[in-house]
Amino acid sequence: MNKETLKKILLPLIVLVLIIQVWSGIAKIVEDFPTPSDTYVYAFGGVTADGDEIEGVLSDPFYVENQDDKGIFWQIMASLERVFGGFALAIIVGVPIGLLVGMSKNVQYALEPFIQIFKPVSPLAWLPLLLFVFQDINTTAVSTIFVTSIWPIIINTALGVKNVNEDYLNVAKVLQFSPIEKVFQIILPVAVPFIFTGMRLSLGIAWLVIVAAEMLTGGIGIGFWIWDEYNNLAYHNIIIGIIIVGIIGFILDVIMGRIADYFDYRKNV
Repeated sequence: MNKETLKKILLPLIVLVLIIQVWSGIAKIVEDFPTPSDTYVYAFGGVTADGDEIEGVLSDPFYVENQDDKGIFWQIMASLERVFGGFALAIIVGVPIGLLVGMSKNVQYALEPFIQIFKPVSPLAWLPLLLFVFQDINTTAVSTIFVTSIWPIIINTALGVKNVNEDYLNVAKVLQFSPIEKVFQIILPVAVPFIFTGMRLSLGIAWLVIVAAEMLTGGIGIGFWIWDEYNNLAYHNIIIGIIIVGIIGFILDVIMGRIADYFDYRKNV
């Protein structure tokens, strides 16, 4: 094990110990705030500091009591299903628009003001309007993810097009490529790394949005589960939910990062 690998293991562990110490300090100051040890018990089961025997949230993540009462695994799956639905729509719509914005000054002039206006709008602002339009929890969540996660894909795709070397475009003119041929043989090979960077950012936003969306729309999902635990005053489970959301977000980012690196010709030279 080399020095750099050792640092990558030890330094996060040191930070983790510090976080647990700060967490324990907050639990001593704030009355009834969950301690790290009790939160562990609420996650995996056991006996709390007060002597209560608890069946942990993660001890049976696959249980299904009824349509509205399911284990944490099914809550996560429901959220991921909505996330990937909205994310897929954002890719399907965002990449072609980004190509058009990057290839045409007129399209850029026409769309850029609206991209900059709608890009910073919070998902919580879109949610009530979309819920009014669709009158359906799942469709509302997917459409909210789509509307809020499409912008990084459009912007990064356009940026990738603009990074195509002018010499390549001149070659396409000499060879009399059609617009479709120019896109697939000249532009996309250069723009792909930028597109995947946009997709990586977009997926992170999608996972961020779904928690807030589910808190407001209800149903099955990790966001609603966290909100339901708040209503039940189960603060230990809220912390567990936060950690689960963070870990899944980290895993999604790592996966997208690996995919982006695989298609990045600059890192495969």
